[in-house]
Amino acid sequence: MTILDCRPFLAVGVSFLAAILIAFSRRYPNVRESWSVIASFIKCGIILSMVPAVLDGNYYEWTLCQLTDTVGFTLRTDPAGMVFAVLASILWVLINFYSIGYMRCNKEKEQTGYFAAFAICMSAVMGIAMAENLLTFFLFYEMLTLASYPLVLHKRNEEALMASRKYLIYTLISGQLFLAGIVIVYCISGTMSFNAGGFLNTSMAPKWVLEVCFALLILAGSVKAAVMPLHGWLPAAMIAPTPVSALLHAVAVVKTGVFCVLRVIGFVFGPKLLAELGIVDVLAWAAAISIIVSSLIALRQDHLKRRLAFSTVGQLSYIVLGAALLTPLSIKGAYLHLVAHAVMKITLFMCAGLIIARTHRNNISELYGIGKKLPITMACFTIASLGVAGMPFLVGFVSKWNLALGALQAGKPLYVLVWVASALLAAAYLMPVCQMVYFRRDPQEHLREYGEVSYRMLIPICITTAMAIVLGVMPNIYPHFYQLATMAADAICVGWNGGWL
Repeated sequence: MTILDCRPFLAVGVSFLAAILIAFSRRYPNVRESWSVIASFIKCGIILSMVPAVLDGNYYEWTLCQLTDTVGFTLRTDPAGMVFAVLASILWVLINFYSIGYMRCNKEKEQTGYFAAFAICMSAVMGIAMAENLLTFFLFYEMLTLASYPLVLHKRNEEALMASRKYLIYTLISGQLFLAGIVIVYCISGTMSFNAGGFLNTSMAPKWVLEVCFALLILAGSVKAAVMPLHGWLPAAMIAPTPVSALLHAVAVVKTGVFCVLRVIGFVFGPKLLAELGIVDVLAWAAAISIIVSSLIALRQDHLKRRLAFSTVGQLSYIVLGAALLTPLSIKGAYLHLVAHAVMKITLFMCAGLIIARTHRNNISELYGIGKKLPITMACFTIASLGVAGMPFLVGFVSKWNLALGALQAGKPLYVLVWVASALLAAAYLMPVCQMVYFRRDPQEHLREYGEVSYRMLIPICITTAMAIVLGVMPNIYPHFYQLATMAADAICVGWNGGWL
């Protein structure tokens, strides 16, 4: 049942309003930061209030205005979108507190612009998660690009300028590809509304037109998802402050990229049409190659944030590969890994930020023996690292288990080997960091100076680590990510069982 309710637009608008209030509170840091925190709690509350009805099979929908004669500026809460919306709203609350601690600890400049841009980014993310059609999705997709640009540029130095330009070039080009694909979809189908299982079919256009359209839309999503070889902007963007890195990797930008891929595969084309076209196999192989190559590159990175960035490239390709396998279990695993990766990677980046803030060291080779100086931080880093490697009883295992079962369901066990190899490589590039901090003595320890502990930074890290453990042991605990992912996958694959064992 569709419930007409303005809450989807309120969830989008509250952080946009906060951005305006933040901008007018430049002279009052406590007031400025309070607006950001209050907005994050309100947004989270609005989103969570809609979860019970969505779990019961209902949809909240609201149209603000008509964009064309047949397409409205409409938001809708389906299970797939709610996975992303709930995840982003919860993590924004935590990253808000972390950002306040980080900005004050490092005495960062342009803090007002940072918090305002951050708030607009979260409005865009909510809009992307709940967009009812491709055009609404595109508008928020481009808003996110423009709002995140000043965050990458935050340091205002030459390196930040080059990184932000690179980021803007990549993402704006991807936006134009996405727009071209949308135009083709509308011309051949007369609609843009997302529909579980897809709304395109072979009777609407020649096969090559559908293939070109799919390529345009997937390329647009893959740029923001940083699938190789379209990943160049992501390592460069690590010049940004650590909370921005956490935003890029865990909540926004790259997550919107893979969410775009999931929407296109599951709600525009659908498994049946993609199986008939056969083009999705190319995407699966590209994702598999990206998983292995990015993991190998991560092994060679000494800069901590860059190593984590290349880890993200590989881990997000898990989601793309799961979607490309077109089975209920692989698609469910893809949505679950959207959650798992966000929780684990935001933990790792927040740990990295605290390490840099306290030790003033960026390179892994310099992290001798800091485990005894930062015991809680490094314990959280270790747990999140094990989760990325797929250790049982952590959230990463749940998603990877479903992805592996999905590969077997599709009759393609080779991809299971890709995930196993990637898990071993993840352990190889993350566990040496833990070995360095716990088992290597710093020969210059008596000369080192350490910054003060910021509990605004430490407490969010502990909470996300606890989430990684709890979701690994009880994956369907409130807010029921597991059930929402299952509902999304079942809706996409209903009525079609081609190629499944």
